[in-house]
Amino acid sequence: MSEAQAQSLGSEAEMAMGNGQYLTFLLGKEEYGVEILRVHGIQGWEPATEIPNTPPFVLGVINLRGAVVPIVDLRKRFGLPDFDFGPTTVVIVVKVMDEDRERTVGIVVDAVSDVHTVTEKERQPPPDLGSTIGTDFISGLVTVGDKMLILLDIDRLINGGLLGSLGDNEVSAYAGSENEEETS
Repeated sequence: MSEAQAQSLGSEAEMAMGNGQYLTFLLGKEEYGVEILRVHGIQGWEPATEIPNTPPFVLGVINLRGAVVPIVDLRKRFGLPDFDFGPTTVVIVVKVMDEDRERTVGIVVDAVSDVHTVTEKERQPPPDLGSTIGTDFISGLVTVGDKMLILLDIDRLINGGLLGSLGDNEVSAYAGSENEEETS
């Protein structure tokens, strides 16, 4: 059995036992995690092409291997102070499940941190902050060493109104105009 096959079987066994691996990243001083199985790739920051009439946290779109991918600045989405993009700023490209389809979205973060395996026993539920503060995009909290990780439900974060104002028609219209410019 190859090493890759052994790792794959190990990952499947971990998931079956209620364990999951999370790619963690930094936003300010806080560390967040997203299921590693949802991560399609990580790339350095490059400016996005702005789309009119989108919320401030949607920076625009990029062309990722022929696909038009919306880019979301999680700092802005979470109401954190602005931060100059630097050498550690990256775009984590994630696969998000909508009701009947899969979509690809890039999220801009300050830096990638680590990969952690989290057991169901270690995971704590999100805090109850009352009905006026939404935490439905937090799937749980876990303590690793002396720090607390905030685990995100990427489907709820992205689909829960985050990109509702950036419909497929707007992205398709952009893709069409970009192709026209290239052929002109």
